[in-house]
Amino acid sequence: GERSFAQIRDEDFFVSPDEESNSIAIIVRHLSGNMISRWTDFLTSDGEKEFRKRDEEFERLFYTDKDDVLSRWEKGWKCLFDTLSSLKEEDLLKEVFIRKEKHTVTEAVNRQLAHYGYHIGQIVYIAKHLESRNWKSLSIPRGKSGDFNAEMNKKSKGE
Repeated sequence: GERSFAQIRDEDFFVSPDEESNSIAIIVRHLSGNMISRWTDFLTSDGEKEFRKRDEEFERLFYTDKDDVLSRWEKGWKCLFDTLSSLKEEDLLKEVFIRKEKHTVTEAVNRQLAHYGYHIGQIVYIAKHLESRNWKSLSIPRGKSGDFNAEMNKKSKGE
C-alpha cells in the first residue's frame, strides 16, 4: 500500500474509477475503521465495536486531505501491530468474537489479514491504473521473470 501511495499524486487519493467504486482514501478510511474496531480490546470484546460507524467509512463526501488519509492508515496499522505483538502463544487458541461470531484468535487473525490483503489489492490496482505507463512494479516487472530468476540463482550460489 505505501509503495503505491508513493507513486501517486495527492489528488489521486480521492479518484474513484466509477460511481460504484471506492477511492483509495475511502478504502483507507474503511481499513482503518476496521482495524481499530477489530484490534481494540481484541481478546475481551467483540471486534465490531459500538463506536464504529462502518457505513460512514464508505461515504464519498468526507472532508480530508492526503495527510489525514496517511494518518488514518498509520493509526489502523499501529492498532493491529500493537495488539499482535501483545499476544502470547497461549492466546492463539482462545476464542474471540467478530459480530457475535466465535473464532479462535488464529482464525480471527487470518480472517482480518485476508480482508486487508483484498483491500490493499484494490489500492494497488487503482494506483497502477492512475499511473499507467509510469507505474513502477511492486514485484517482478512484466517480461522480467527470467532476469529475476537468474539473479536469484546467482544469489543462492553466493556469486
